[in-house]
Amino acid sequence: MNAISTTELMQALGWQAKTASTAMARATSAVKSAALRRLAALLRENTAALQVDNAKDLERASAAGLAEPMVDRLKLTAKVLETCALGCEQLASMPDIIGDVIGLKQQPSGIRVGQMRVPIGVFGMIYESRPNVTIEAASLSIKSGNACILRGGSEAIDSNRALASLVRQALRESGLPEDAVQLVPTTDREAVGQLITMPQYVDVIIPRGGKGLIERISRDAKVPVIKHLDGNCHVYVDAQTDIAMAVKVADNAKTQKYSPCNAIEGLLVAKDVAAEFLPLIAKVYAGKGVEMRCDAASKAIIQAQAALASAAKVVGATEQDWFEEYLAPIISIRVVDGLDAAIAHINHYSSHHTDAIITTNHIHAQRFLREVDSASVMVNASPRFADGFEFGLGAEIGISTDKFHARGPVGIEGLTSLKYVVYGEGEVRS
Repeated sequence: MNAISTTELMQALGWQAKTASTAMARATSAVKSAALRRLAALLRENTAALQVDNAKDLERASAAGLAEPMVDRLKLTAKVLETCALGCEQLASMPDIIGDVIGLKQQPSGIRVGQMRVPIGVFGMIYESRPNVTIEAASLSIKSGNACILRGGSEAIDSNRALASLVRQALRESGLPEDAVQLVPTTDREAVGQLITMPQYVDVIIPRGGKGLIERISRDAKVPVIKHLDGNCHVYVDAQTDIAMAVKVADNAKTQKYSPCNAIEGLLVAKDVAAEFLPLIAKVYAGKGVEMRCDAASKAIIQAQAALASAAKVVGATEQDWFEEYLAPIISIRVVDGLDAAIAHINHYSSHHTDAIITTNHIHAQRFLREVDSASVMVNASPRFADGFEFGLGAEIGISTDKFHARGPVGIEGLTSLKYVVYGEGEVRS
């Protein structure tokens, strides 16, 4: 496509989305829920067909030499599709918050003032690799009464087209406008530039992908952006802890899956338990082929064990390692003096995404929750739970590390706004 035709395409998508958003804003809860349940059914009915389309993307990705974590994100397994279907059903069963009025208070003048929750209108979603994001974004858009324009990565174009077709079928069969969910049909990069500079049609942009993509969107967008740049997450093993629990959580947080943004990249260990804990977790990591980039203290403890010294891949950490999001079987490890040092390290080096403490000390747990400046903070649980589905949001549109409007996994509320409403009985201002 030439630049003009791409511009015309995006203008058309924008106008159609804006028009559809009006119908979505007034759609009843029953109709939106019917569309979501129909979408869940269609995903299950078409699992085999979807995997045929997905195989085309996987073949192209492998031929192009795409990194293994990125190929992994592309896969539409039966489990992934079932999770998408369950997310749709979970959203359908959740209360509809659109139209809720909160904080209604009587004022001295006689008027009653409150706030009503309303859809944002139209959001644009730009994402890479994971085609399941198409369903997550579409389902949340339907539930929240919004319209959306989705622009997936070129590496997942066949998968995304197939999924978007099912979404539009579910909308149509439920009496809602098909254009409430539109997939940008071209892989032309200019489409992204157009989408993020159409404030007359698009109310917010949500980028979900690599740091380079999100930095570009944040720099060039002419509409608000909900974002997180990367996921440098941590587990801190406190001086007062359950060692077996700490090993289990630190293992899951790193190795359950390497590619998500909520997998940990840093492990901090209080010096009082380092000699007991580190050989145990190092044995687990060594068995799974995880490279450990250690400070001097943790390296000495691990390499003091003869079996680990020969089997484990242990190297010295650089200053840059504390900042890194590896998305790979690599982890940075540091021994710290205690809670204060752990909090200081996380607040300085982390991406403010998700961080966890493993402790039996209630006071330490509460301090960690209050003082760690991250979007999700956990006690005695794996950061891998930092996900909209696991948080009971039905699905998520992404993770926000911003501090305004939406923070953490962005679900229905993150796609809404509040407007003031006033009820009166003829009052006038004197």
